[in-house]
Amino acid sequence: MLINYFQKVRNSSLFLVLFIVLMTPISGNCAEPVIASLTQSETTVSTPADTEPEVVTKEKKKDKIQINQYFFINLLIDLAVVVLIIIFVYYPNYKKMDTTFTFLMFNIVIFVLTYVLNEVKISMGAAFGLFAVFSMLRYRTAGIGMKDMTYLFIFIALGLVSAIRLDFFELGIIGGIVFFATLILDTKLIMKKEYSGTLRYEKIDMIKPDKRDALIEELRTRTGLNIHRVSINEIDFLKDTAMISYYYYD
Repeated sequence: MLINYFQKVRNSSLFLVLFIVLMTPISGNCAEPVIASLTQSETTVSTPADTEPEVVTKEKKKDKIQINQYFFINLLIDLAVVVLIIIFVYYPNYKKMDTTFTFLMFNIVIFVLTYVLNEVKISMGAAFGLFAVFSMLRYRTAGIGMKDMTYLFIFIALGLVSAIRLDFFELGIIGGIVFFATLILDTKLIMKKEYSGTLRYEKIDMIKPDKRDALIEELRTRTGLNIHRVSINEIDFLKDTAMISYYYYD
């Protein structure tokens, strides 16, 4: 009886040890997912669920235009040169008071526009749009003469140069060069000033080259001008007329 009892105890002890050995790796593997899940849950809890990403707002910087004493001094120098050219050169020669408004306004507008564009950054599309607007400007009334176009270009160039922030003495030198060049070339200081005009002439026989002196003499008698040369622009044999350009000194 005792022997049978000891055998049962030994068998039960072996079974218990075997069970512990077999269950030990299984319990270890099961613990790892539990620990991982606990770690993950702790990490998730540490981060608030209602946290939103930071929104960075950038305020649009506005371009600032500095209108100071340099703006007004450059404008005064520019207008002084323009007024001197009009008073001493343009008006005494052509007696056109209506075009002086165009010259002055073109000069002022170009000055202001160049000054503003020098201070403000504009996009490429805006620059092309501005160029397109200026390209559409044209005179659809009476044709503008070559001299008027030259003076208009002079005043536009003066407004452009005056607005790019040159030093005062540099701007004065440039304005003085333009003024004296205009005064010398478009007055009687160096050469006689030649004027011109056109008319429709009805004597078609007088336009022949061998009768050129007689034609000039007749035009002098008709117009009372000191005509020294003529040129034939157009001949209309159906109406027996010709368009003649005549040139004379004042």
